[in-house]
Amino acid sequence: MDHKLDDIDRSILRLLQQDATQSVDDISARVHLSRNACWRRIKALEQARIITGRIALVDAAKVGAPLTAMVLIRTNAHDAAWMAQFQTTLRTMPEVVGAYRMTGDLDYVLRVRVADVPAYDAFYKRLIARVSVSDISASFVMEEIKETTAVPL
Repeated sequence: MDHKLDDIDRSILRLLQQDATQSVDDISARVHLSRNACWRRIKALEQARIITGRIALVDAAKVGAPLTAMVLIRTNAHDAAWMAQFQTTLRTMPEVVGAYRMTGDLDYVLRVRVADVPAYDAFYKRLIARVSVSDISASFVMEEIKETTAVPL
């Protein structure tokens, strides 16, 4: 389904990205639509898979995962079987909060959340026991300058 976004859709999306718990009444007032028209737009955005879900953002430090590691991976295996095993492995490891196949010198970059360096080491050992990589290194985040889930509109 092809959905063309207009300014009202973009305003609704901005508001929902800021706080998805807002009521339809609050959103409709802010975008100057009736409650029903606003609700229909939100439902259309969900049906078009522009809105793919609504989540709660959790403070990682308060739940025991304050350390972010950016894990850089190179591999000599580029066949479908290795990729499937790698993807399956990553999906079963809750510490992996982002995984990206890259162009250029690196093959993959992972964003990993853990409690501390020993927890990262345990993650590392589990990962390399399950998939073969030719090179793996990590850099630890010292300070989060900007972290957002909002997509620019």
